[in-house]
Amino acid sequence: MSNNDIILTANEVSIMFGGLLAVNNFSCNLRRGELAALIGPNGAGKTTIFNLFSGIYKPVSGAIIFYKNNGVKIKTSALNPSGVSRAGIARTFQNIRLFNSLSTLDNVRIALHHSRNTTAFETIFHFPRFFHDEEMQRNEAEHLLSLFKIADKKNELAKNLPYGEQRKLEIARALALKPELLLLDEPAAGMNPQETEELMIAIIKIRKDFNLTVLLIEHDMKLVMGIAERIMVLEYGALIAEGKPEEIRKNPAVIKAYLGNESIGEEC
Repeated sequence: MSNNDIILTANEVSIMFGGLLAVNNFSCNLRRGELAALIGPNGAGKTTIFNLFSGIYKPVSGAIIFYKNNGVKIKTSALNPSGVSRAGIARTFQNIRLFNSLSTLDNVRIALHHSRNTTAFETIFHFPRFFHDEEMQRNEAEHLLSLFKIADKKNELAKNLPYGEQRKLEIARALALKPELLLLDEPAAGMNPQETEELMIAIIKIRKDFNLTVLLIEHDMKLVMGIAERIMVLEYGALIAEGKPEEIRKNPAVIKAYLGNESIGEEC
């Protein structure tokens, strides 16, 4: 695998909290354009790895390197979260983080701030380019909402949306940052089976339409086995298995660590 095929690499990354080794020498290569999943039992360190990838935590050892589409190589483990976001990595959170008192539309428009062309002077005095930017941002935000079938809720306050639609809104807001790598932390949490099915279709579509690499954490094994091309499995902060869904489903170490059953997701 050449560097052109890799969008992010983690090299023996570790982090400790109060003497507890939460992530233990974790290494991986994310391939450009793939849709991969990170699974494991509660407390395995999955969200901690996302926090490391997105700059919220700093590793005590190891490094995380992001390879942009234009060939620029960035050591994201040395950046803060806003720097990681500007580099091209966007994420959602296990616990939804929206601007609850703003409208659904404005939650997405906020993330489009980077695409503004107006200067502060033009904004203050409402030059024509200011209105042009406003219109473009509104149209783009409405388009992103329509991908998740919530454009009709654009004027609703975010806090008034059903839980599943808040999840969708958070993904739409992440897409507004125009990332190259999208990290989804339990995107199907709180969704009913129909919403989960729609989400599976939406994730596959946005990966293609936005030319994204997607890494997701998810406990819904039907979703994981249905869309992931490669699965990585964590236990106690360490990688114990990696492979295609059919390989992971039958891996004895994964079965023992994750579910304790004879197989994973056979109903899928």
